[in-house]
Amino acid sequence: MVLKVYGPHFASPKRALVTLIEKGVPFETVPVDLLKGEHKQPAYLALQPFGTVPTVVDGDYKSSSRVRDEYVAEKYRSQGPELLGKTVEERGQVEQWLDVEATSFHPPLFNLTLHVMFSPVMGFPADQKLIKESEEKLAAVLDVYEAHLAKSKYLAGDFVSLADLAHLPFTDYLVGPIGKPYLIKDRKHVSAWWDDISSRPAWKEVLEKYSFPG
Repeated sequence: MVLKVYGPHFASPKRALVTLIEKGVPFETVPVDLLKGEHKQPAYLALQPFGTVPTVVDGDYKSSSRVRDEYVAEKYRSQGPELLGKTVEERGQVEQWLDVEATSFHPPLFNLTLHVMFSPVMGFPADQKLIKESEEKLAAVLDVYEAHLAKSKYLAGDFVSLADLAHLPFTDYLVGPIGKPYLIKDRKHVSAWWDDISSRPAWKEVLEKYSFPG
């Protein structure tokens, strides 16, 4: 049975897609249109009761959490690049930066995505105060990244890891439709890191095949 990824055209599912492509894992995609509310329909809720995307189904394994990407990287560890680190110490660094992405980087960027990119499409007023606060918070986080990346080519060390790939989808929104590329480009080492990871063939394939609907 081929692994399936639901909702491939939105940012969070693209984390799973880029991981699968990097590891050379065959998969199928199943469209789920969040803008039409398909993730809240009974058919999808029967699969994922919280109505979130992506859902990854691999035989009896189902996951809609970020753990799915670690699952893929671990299960298919023998093929493709080593995304989890070769030592316990490297694995610890990968997990640390995955946590940083989830708890510090993603929340303000998600607010920007929702109120800059999605508010016109979904028909609710953008919260300008929240946009300003979120940009300031994200800038502060990126200052920490800048200092770290001045000493390390990638987040977990000298190798591309799951921690780097996790940043791709929403940062692509940031430098594209959100219209705030200066948050990346004005930081020398963050900019070089972004140019590096966003030029990977796996990510280019994701963008080519699974562009944002519209």
